[in-house]
Amino acid sequence: MSGHYNLKALIKAIRSCKTLADERAVIQKESAAVRTSFKEEDSFTRYNNIAKLLYIHMLGYPAHFGQIECLKLVASPRFADKRLGYLGIMLLLDENQEVLTLVTNSLKNDMNHSNMYAVGLALCTFANISSEEMSRDLANEIEKLLGSSNTYIRKKAALCALRIIRRVPDLMDHFVSKAKSLLQDRNHGVLLAGITLITEMCELDEKVCDEFRKATGLLVKHLKNLVTTGYSAEHDVLGITDPFLQVKILKLLRLLGRGDQNSTEIMNDILAQVATNTDSTKNVGNSILYETVLTVLEIDIQGSDSGLRVMAINILGKFLTNRDNNIRYVALNTLNKVVTIDTNAVQRHRNTILDCLRDGDISIRRRALELSYALVNESNVRVMIRELLSFLEVADNEFKLGMTTQICLSAERFAPNKRWQIDTVLRVLKVAGDYVREEILAAFIRLTCHTPELQFYTAQRLYSALSNDLSQESLTLAAVWIIGEFGDVLLQGGTIDDGEEVKQVTDTDIIDLLQLVLSSPYTNTLIRQFVLTALSKLSVRFTELSMNSQQDRIIEILNKSQSNLELEIQQRSVEFSSLFNLQDVKLGVLERMPPPEIRATMMGTVSERKPVGSTRTDKDTVVDLIGDDLTSPTNGNLPTNSSGPSTQDLLADIFGTGSGDSSMGITTNQQNGAALNTNKSAAADIMSLFDSTPSIPSTSNPASSPITQSNSNSGNTGSLFDLVTPSSSSSSPAPMQQQQQSQPQQPAKSQLQSYTAYEKNGLKITLTPKVSPNQPGLIQILARFQNSTNDIISNVNFQVAVPKTQQLQMQAMSSSEVSGNSTETQQMRINAPAGASIRLRMRISYTKSGQNITDQQDFSGFPADLTGSK
Repeated sequence: MSGHYNLKALIKAIRSCKTLADERAVIQKESAAVRTSFKEEDSFTRYNNIAKLLYIHMLGYPAHFGQIECLKLVASPRFADKRLGYLGIMLLLDENQEVLTLVTNSLKNDMNHSNMYAVGLALCTFANISSEEMSRDLANEIEKLLGSSNTYIRKKAALCALRIIRRVPDLMDHFVSKAKSLLQDRNHGVLLAGITLITEMCELDEKVCDEFRKATGLLVKHLKNLVTTGYSAEHDVLGITDPFLQVKILKLLRLLGRGDQNSTEIMNDILAQVATNTDSTKNVGNSILYETVLTVLEIDIQGSDSGLRVMAINILGKFLTNRDNNIRYVALNTLNKVVTIDTNAVQRHRNTILDCLRDGDISIRRRALELSYALVNESNVRVMIRELLSFLEVADNEFKLGMTTQICLSAERFAPNKRWQIDTVLRVLKVAGDYVREEILAAFIRLTCHTPELQFYTAQRLYSALSNDLSQESLTLAAVWIIGEFGDVLLQGGTIDDGEEVKQVTDTDIIDLLQLVLSSPYTNTLIRQFVLTALSKLSVRFTELSMNSQQDRIIEILNKSQSNLELEIQQRSVEFSSLFNLQDVKLGVLERMPPPEIRATMMGTVSERKPVGSTRTDKDTVVDLIGDDLTSPTNGNLPTNSSGPSTQDLLADIFGTGSGDSSMGITTNQQNGAALNTNKSAAADIMSLFDSTPSIPSTSNPASSPITQSNSNSGNTGSLFDLVTPSSSSSSPAPMQQQQQSQPQQPAKSQLQSYTAYEKNGLKITLTPKVSPNQPGLIQILARFQNSTNDIISNVNFQVAVPKTQQLQMQAMSSSEVSGNSTETQQMRINAPAGASIRLRMRISYTKSGQNITDQQDFSGFPADLTGSK
């Protein structure tokens, strides 16, 4: 079987094929001919065969049978044969092939070859395919070649040394001294390769970085020569001398100046010179300016040199006006990272950043939006919120949920007064009522309850907004709840603080509006529940004002709902109707709710973990977080900064799920959440009217609010008066239930068993589970942290993840420092399906004796019947 004479003939034959099948036939025939020729050991045709085989490999067909022939070609004394042989080795072999061990000797021989181009071939091959074993075998040869007098060989040897330290960091010491000599080389190629090698060393080992800090002055000298030199045809790129070398030098200076004041002082002047003299009209210049900005922002600059940092931020601000979206994106991304370092400097570019909200590129809008959140403060809150509200009206739906959360939290933190805050939330409800988190809605209702002087204003504004628009769910929920609770205030009428006259609202108007809500096509089961509750409350409010004319209408609406197909609606209607026959009881049950307890606001996505005014995390995965709380302005405990370790790697392997699994609950103790409410519930007083039992144990949800969503398919047939036991399928507590939930009564300590979950390095963590008698699937767990050593264990961070079928909530740890004579605690709560086993994946990080320790382990030691049986 004979193949084509040479590579040119094979290419011509393949290109003449009409179909893929014809091409395969030609390739198969040629491959068979090449294999036959290899068996005949025809050395004269070996060169042509390898060339054809490499072309076949490039087309995606198997060519592995030519590996050994490539080795034979490398052994040839002819340079052309060596070049093709080494090319074949680089294409057909990788570092995991066993055949690679046969290449080592050929590489060693050619590294000592008299022809520098043969040496270059060996070095190039080594840099592409060397394994750990080969790196150890040839490290001495590479070290020797680093001292070669030939610049061509020194450059390639430096890149080979880079490959070695990446594969075997232990061999780094072999190249430190030789790398120093590379910095003094005048050849740009050698200097570029040497700086790349040194940069890799400094990133791998801080001790090596200390060693090279002595060369900071030399690097600054090289950079200055590049900036001030005239035209050089050999290195010029669009009028800039060797931008690649400039970028590499700047990156190395960034590593050397990090945390070292002396190095920083040496490089300050040249950084300012580069930032000032580099042409920003060309993309080449922008790349140098960007590296300069990163270097300035990362090195240790003292207050006296803060002008350099301002200049760097101004460069980023100038990038924002560039027409290239890539440059604008890079600028926004960098400003997001630096805004916490120098907020005032970034504030100067606020208008430009706000203009980016109207950009056609969605990625630009997203980054500009995140940066806008970070710029909100007390002085500009009115302007920024106005701009964000304007953008909210035209924003994509994917932005609205995060925007409503951030706008309301910013208003909560920086509001000049409560009237303005209420107006802001009302505007949000009108514009994006379908994209408001439950926690934000609950915080708004709490604010209204705690602001009696604005209750008429809020109720009147909500009444007017609801009359004009029934399509926004959150607006409807808030309006119905407020009108039901403060209907008597709304009926009193009056003027608003600024003297604005408002239309008088009558009891008939209110009932008409609620009836309209019930019949609206936008109304769902949750809204109907709110309306029925509001009507029942209004019957008491109207009675107090001697307005009995609407009682019959309310009773009629409740009676009609008794035949509703929704079980929850039907049940509420029957129970509320029963209340009307018990006047004394009705007044007690439907009386004005005490103002809900002011509590921290809960946020629910990774990108919102930090306090308002901070930037996003590196990954935008949507993972439910319970616990990164923001304390409301009322109690003045809002943290100014919050950071915690990334939870993505914990999610990546949790129970076999990916890091993007949004169903996995994960909680950290990096929070300032309010403690669990242990106050006695008002439910005990109400229940005493019907039963001899003074109180009913229940569970208080730290994320609960005056808003409830009940599932009509849950099969909940409990009594209306069982106010303290919410349905397990409810996504939030009901308006009347929120104040009546109480903490489960603590059983005797002897009944609770503790389980050791972690015991290392003197730190012991025990978990004590407790099951609510009324809700078997709800388990409260108390974690105790004990230190058996004399050393203080500080910065304790306890993270827990559960399977996606379960829900987890965590409180803040009592203290992040555990001394030898103290026991710190942390509470958590798990909601699991009946019969499910409780499995925890824990990550514990802490500092002991100056050493940072991080451990991760699983725990499944709780009894199998902890959640009850299915």
